[in-house]
Amino acid sequence: MSTDVPQPTPRRLTAVLTYSYLVLHLPRGTSRDVARQILTEHAEYGGWELDRLRLYPDGRRDVRLRRKIIRAVKTM
Repeated sequence: MSTDVPQPTPRRLTAVLTYSYLVLHLPRGTSRDVARQILTEHAEYGGWELDRLRLYPDGRRDVRLRRKIIRAVKTM
């Protein structure tokens, strides 16, 4: 004779990442070197990372950069 006692399910902590986005529109005359330099400076000095790059047939580029939003957590 056993009674069915529901077992507690383990809880998982899930981190919710929040990002801020920056969209850059590079005109069609922009060379690969200049585009690389612009993206490198944003990454090094602003903490941005590449999220999406779209290269159009006419040569223009749409670049979406993202970075994590760090929220301060109360300690007391």
